[in-house]
This record gives sequence, C-alpha cells and structure tokens, in this order.
Amino acid sequence: MTDTDLVYEEVEKARAVRRPFLSPLNQRRWHNFKANRRGYWSLWIFLILFVLSLFAEFIANDRPIVASYQGELLFPVVVDYPEEKFGGFYATTDYRDPFIAEEIEANGWMIWPPIRYNYQTVNREIPEGTPAKPSWMYDEETRCKLYPGGVDDPQCRLGNWNWLGTDNQGRDVLARSIYGFRISVLFGLILTLFSGVIGVAAGAVQGYYGGWIDLIFQRFIEIWTSIPVLYLLLIIAAVLPPGFWILLGIMLLFSWVAFVGVVRAEFLRARNFEYVNAARALGVGNRTIMWRHLLPNAMVATLTFLPFILNGSITTLTSLDFLGFGLPPGSPSLGELLSQGKQYPGSPWLGLSGFAVISIMLSLLIFIGEATRDAFDPRKTFK
Repeated sequence: MTDTDLVYEEVEKARAVRRPFLSPLNQRRWHNFKANRRGYWSLWIFLILFVLSLFAEFIANDRPIVASYQGELLFPVVVDYPEEKFGGFYATTDYRDPFIAEEIEANGWMIWPPIRYNYQTVNREIPEGTPAKPSWMYDEETRCKLYPGGVDDPQCRLGNWNWLGTDNQGRDVLARSIYGFRISVLFGLILTLFSGVIGVAAGAVQGYYGGWIDLIFQRFIEIWTSIPVLYLLLIIAAVLPPGFWILLGIMLLFSWVAFVGVVRAEFLRARNFEYVNAARALGVGNRTIMWRHLLPNAMVATLTFLPFILNGSITTLTSLDFLGFGLPPGSPSLGELLSQGKQYPGSPWLGLSGFAVISIMLSLLIFIGEATRDAFDPRKTFK
C-alpha cells in the first residue's frame, strides 16, 4: 500500500467519525444548564405549555375538530363551511346551534375539542348574569336550567362547562386564558427577536468602530432613553388604530435599546484582542471580523439577557392591555382579565385566573433566565 493510499484511508476514517452536535464548550454549558434543576424543568414546562397553546383551536373551540355529515368527512376547525350545507341559510355555521347539532348528529357524528368555546364565544345558557361563576360551583339542576331539555339536554355536558367561569360578556375565562397565553408569548418572542437584531447590530457598530460613531450613537441613545416610554406608548396607542403589529412596532421603537449596552461593551473589550489584530493584518474585512470573530463572544452575554427581555415584553403588553391601550377590544388578553377582576371584585375568578397565568409564565421565564446565566458563567464553564 502506497503512502497516497494510507493518506486516503486516514481521510476516509476521519470523515466517517461523526462530529458531535454540540462542541465540548457547549456541552459543558448544557451540563451546567441541566444542573440547575429548577431552570431545566421550567424550560420543559414552558415549552410544553407554549406548544399546546399553538394548537389552542384543537383544545378550546366552538367548532368540532372533525365531523361526518351524510358520508362526507369535514374539518370545521380549519375549514369555514356555510350553514346551507346543513340546511340553514347563514354564511357561517354555528355548530352550537341545537338545530345544526341535531342535524349533524342525525346524519353523522362530531368530535369536539375538550372545551367547546373559543376566546370570543358567548355562552347564552349560563344560569345567572355575567360574570358567571365556574360551572362546577352550581348544582346540576341550576347549571342546566336554561337548556331546552333541562338536566336531560344532551348539550348540558362537561364540554360546555365554564371551568373558570365567564367574563362580563359571557365568554369562557379558561378559553381566553389559553389564547391569551399564546398571544402574549408570541408577542414577546417576536418583539424580543426584532429588538435583539436591531440592538445587537447597533451595539456592534458602536463598539467596533468607536470614536465619533460611538460618541454620536451614545448621545442619541441617552436622549432616546430619557423619553418617558410608557406615557409615549399610551399617547401613540391612543392615536393609532389598535392592532397586534402596530403595537409591536410602537414597542420596538424603544425595546431595542436594552441590547445595545451589553453588545457594545463586549465589542469594545474584544476589538483590540490579538486574534482580531491578526485577522486585520491578514486582510480580513471589518464585516467578517465583526460577524465571525467578535459576535459569537458578544452573543454569550446577549443570550443570558434574552429571557429577562422576553419577560419585560410580556409585562409591558399586559400593562397596556390592563390600561385599555393594548390589543384591539375582544382580543384574548391577560391584561383585560386583570382589568375585569379589578372592575368586578365580587367575581374573583377573573383576576385570579389572569394573575395565575401571568405569574406562572413569568416565573418560568425567570427560572430559565437564571439557568441560562449559570450555563454561560465562565467560572462554571471552565472550572
């Protein structure tokens, strides 16, 4: 066997060896993260709750998941069928209507979600005025008295219960909590992502180039951060029409600043390191040095900061909703639940439901942030 064949064989062996998914450094970081049991289990609980909320339409909805009518398989949860398909005349089908329900059951079957309400479904069979207390607090006769068949009515079943009561418009509190959790987390994630991109880019430019660029940017940020953010948010939100993306854009105007200081400090510290000077001497461009050599080091501090920024984004959205300047009226909002709890002190299930969801969500994020901080702590990673 020649030397060339030996070299070729060694190369093939090297290719056959699978590289680990995580580098040794990141493996140690993951080990440190798992060592914080509270943060590790908080991450799993939060991910499970968030993934479940993404399928909220299959958990809480006023439409069946799957239905069979006259031999045809239907998917009302994702397809909007006209009522004329079932003998009615409206443009959209109300599957909770006794006539429609009896027609489908007589000619097929329906599989409902566990909760037969979405965030805007009004329950017209509650036994007393709104806000109504949880269904399990009524006896069976009282709970079913407004149904046509009373206790024997087939619609008076667990799926139609309001497990956490209703709000002031007769909407199911549990359904609104599930949808409110989803929209709060999605809003916080999108805002944190966009803020991170803008803030990291601004901090990187400031820290790497320094000089007049850094000086001008710093004076601008000092002026910008001196503006009373909450008051300005209230003014802009009162002028512009309410909406998810409009509110996101308004909050993005100020939230990106939180990332600048951390990234700028990392770039200022590392821009004159030997490996950076060596890269410059080899003719590597500034953009490549910033992206490939300096940014990975700066991202360590940024990733540690992310869960707390996400926490603050969700809290700000909840505060605006509580004050009535957040999401459009009728949207599933945890802040609105808290506001109704304040408005109706005799209905504690409103405030307690919103408080429980918000406190659990924010506590999980705080625990995840603490575990992330431990994972990237160099004293623990390089010990």
